[in-house]
Amino acid sequence: MLSYRHGYHAGNYADVLKHSMLIQALKAMQKKAKPYVYIDTHAGAGAYSLTDEYSQKTGEYLDGVAKLWQHENLPVALADYVEAVHHFNAEYDGELRVYPGSPAFVDVELRPQDRMVLHELHSTDHELLESYFIQDKQVKVLNSDGLQGLIAAVPPLERRGVILIDPSYEIKTDYIDVAETLIKAHKRFATGIFMLWYPVVKREQTEAMLTLLKNSGIKKQLRIEQAINADSDEFGMTAAGLWVINPPWQMDVMAKEALDYLAPLLGHADGYTTVKWEVGE
Repeated sequence: MLSYRHGYHAGNYADVLKHSMLIQALKAMQKKAKPYVYIDTHAGAGAYSLTDEYSQKTGEYLDGVAKLWQHENLPVALADYVEAVHHFNAEYDGELRVYPGSPAFVDVELRPQDRMVLHELHSTDHELLESYFIQDKQVKVLNSDGLQGLIAAVPPLERRGVILIDPSYEIKTDYIDVAETLIKAHKRFATGIFMLWYPVVKREQTEAMLTLLKNSGIKKQLRIEQAINADSDEFGMTAAGLWVINPPWQMDVMAKEALDYLAPLLGHADGYTTVKWEVGE
């Protein structure tokens, strides 16, 4: 437990999906001048070097963000995403050397009236995250359990918010704990945009979690999923997705455009994509 380090996976195909949709959720919130809060239950280290031992050991970013790095005429969500990553690599003359974590993407979008609440339990990543935001009074960094912290953080004073739940799923009970926590949080803050990232390692574990959400009575639940391989009982992630409650207007359209573009770049012959309203209005 607590051995997971996102540095090994930063910028992979799952991050492309997660962060491209996260940016669109933030832009939707900015359409109103009213403040909002961003809550991250598993915030990570803030930013990641793609030249360090973690990224170089796996090379996962090569089959993720690197595939899009020199592309033009991208769908809106991917264009905004690549532009954001370029921002963090501006000093490297066009080379892809740094990948921002979710809080760093949000920090670029944060307006003076908005704020962030970041939870990170891993001691080393918490120290890095705290150092990253040490001068930023709009950001609160907590070395605490993000699922427990989420319940305490909602409803926010702003009554507007984007919540990213992005755990490591290191132990089997994480799947059910996540679903139950999200349902409790939604009862306290029914208008928030909840974005749950999930892996598919064993399909039955993932679907058990998502079925709890589908059967919870919560409305407006959207599945956005990209599989690079067919489901398998062998070790390793074959697909990843976002389960979005209260997605902003046209997120389903933007997600489909993005995944249709990504599929031939990132997927294999037996891969597939899904954009589906699992629960409607």
